[in-house]
Amino acid sequence: MSRTAERAADCLDPMPAVLAFDVFGTVVDWYGSIEREVAALGLGIDAGAFALAWRAGYRPAMARVRGGALGWTKIDALHRMILDGILERFGVADRLDEAARRSLNLAWHRLDPWPDVVEGLNRLRGRFMLCTLSNGNLGLLADLSRHGGLHWDLILSAEVFRHYKPDPQTYLGACEVFDVEPARMMLVAAHHDDLAAARACGCRTAFVERALEYGPAVANDLAPRAGNDLHARDLRDLARQLGC
Repeated sequence: MSRTAERAADCLDPMPAVLAFDVFGTVVDWYGSIEREVAALGLGIDAGAFALAWRAGYRPAMARVRGGALGWTKIDALHRMILDGILERFGVADRLDEAARRSLNLAWHRLDPWPDVVEGLNRLRGRFMLCTLSNGNLGLLADLSRHGGLHWDLILSAEVFRHYKPDPQTYLGACEVFDVEPARMMLVAAHHDDLAAARACGCRTAFVERALEYGPAVANDLAPRAGNDLHARDLRDLARQLGC
């Protein structure tokens, strides 16, 4: 273990037993993957702008569920609702029939992992229990894991708890599943709001830099935050800091 890793490990008392991972943006590259799939359709539109618009509908759609305007609705269904709207907005609604729309909606099941992810997860699994803690539904996460060769000890989803992050029921629910105190679970994410919500529940937090999450033209906030226990360049760096 390097001196840097020793210092990182020493600051964690107690050490986490479970690392819970956000998935979209942290583990998988949604922008690059969706852009490629949309471009391959040959619709003559800006595929990157389409990817960003699709993702931009994600939070408002979940807010409708969290606020009670919609009953529990899994992410696959929310993605489809957003997709139908942005096809109209981009003027290509008449170019995709129902079968083509269903296929495109499943692009979220085929997102590619970032290049450091498989190695990083495999190293971390040698010391920690690893699970997903994503707003993606269970079937989606299972498909992503097979597609990307991602090995988890358990796949957990907001679907299990019927609460979308950042509701505390998701973070505390994961702790309950593993029968650990919040201080023994660390959320690993590329999003400061997700990490802040986990910290509010007493969980440990590790920020992972994903400069290209929103593509090359959109700046992403990678600045360290004092509240996080760890700040890593990628999952290989996180594994190094945790002595793996």
